[in-house]
Amino acid sequence: MTDAVQQQYEAYPYPARDPAEEAQRLISGSPSFLPEVNHYLFAGRRDFRQPFRALIAGGGTGDGLIQLAQFLQLTSQQLGGPQHEVVYLDLSAASRRIAEARAEARGLTNIRFITGSLLDVAKLAPGPYDYIESCGVLHHLAVPAIGLACLATQLGPKGGLGLMLYGSYGRDGVYPLQTALRQLMPDEATPEEKVALARRLLSDLPEGNAFRRNPFLNDHNTGDAGLYDLLLHTQDRAYTVPEIIELLDSSDLEPVAFIEPCRYDPLSYLKDSGLREAAAALPQLEQAALAERLCGSLKTHVLYAAPRHRAAACIAWPDDPALIPGLRGLPAAALAASLEKTGKLVVTFERDRLELLAPEGAGKIAALIDGRRNLGEIAAALGMSWMEFQNAYAPLHALLTGVNRLYLRV
Repeated sequence: MTDAVQQQYEAYPYPARDPAEEAQRLISGSPSFLPEVNHYLFAGRRDFRQPFRALIAGGGTGDGLIQLAQFLQLTSQQLGGPQHEVVYLDLSAASRRIAEARAEARGLTNIRFITGSLLDVAKLAPGPYDYIESCGVLHHLAVPAIGLACLATQLGPKGGLGLMLYGSYGRDGVYPLQTALRQLMPDEATPEEKVALARRLLSDLPEGNAFRRNPFLNDHNTGDAGLYDLLLHTQDRAYTVPEIIELLDSSDLEPVAFIEPCRYDPLSYLKDSGLREAAAALPQLEQAALAERLCGSLKTHVLYAAPRHRAAACIAWPDDPALIPGLRGLPAAALAASLEKTGKLVVTFERDRLELLAPEGAGKIAALIDGRRNLGEIAAALGMSWMEFQNAYAPLHALLTGVNRLYLRV
């Protein structure tokens, strides 16, 4: 089955990327956005003047790789620190060529490319690593728990992981259609013939078909590589939150945070006071499982995880006046004005529109979050004692980290 997976990505490297487009944009997302990694795995306190080593396990055509390598190279230049290393590991030579061309287009010199299976990581690309990313890979292994164990053993003493796994509920309709295609597919069909047959079947699906009715699935509309990965993959599975916890537990790991946190909070979806009270009484991971069931649109799960014995200490908390809050993609002035005017933060994920209430006075605090002032300096600018400020800031911090738009650093 590994051979079939490799052959797929040789024929259709995924996701489809054009190295020439690196001149126009940097694809950025979660996990592996460096300020996010620092916030969730190093309590915002990682000193990037010291060497940082990362592994992209199953790097594909390079989205996570290029994002992380670019930020690390810029960090080295800005701080005058060492050149950090990012190791790329993937089965597909065709995918590697695209990732290499993208790195070359950006002038990135901090990447080491290796072709091979993550199951052989101990031999091909041994740790220790400060950070390991594995996005869209473990769910394509015959035994995902073995793959995760191979990666976990390569973590350094303070290392952590960024993962992406398919979500069961948001992929409603995918697996019956995969099975139907296998029933209809000639054994000798070429990859091109498989794609053509799949497109013919899609055009014939009845209105009531679950795949056709699922508005959250779009990869088949992005090109042949996306269609093949979604509907013609020889080996994949999806996970619920409890199943992810079970998978992590097999390697003595725990989730530090699911991204975006508010999507895994049932209070984001419930308005009835009695229902909210019942949901809030559940243990945290059960709340995440409930939120997933209520949401229904989570076709992927992005999360950070760390060894169980120190997972609780990984995330940054606003308990130190020296920590500096920084916003991601939200200009402070515009955010402050919106919070003051509406009293809420409105966000949309997939097709889910969430209206999250802002705490009183949030706009005045948000206006001072410029990525330079630390929490103590913001408190002083507001004329508040540290204790007064902590009480005022905590609800805003929860709101903005909940939508994954604020990170702390030293």
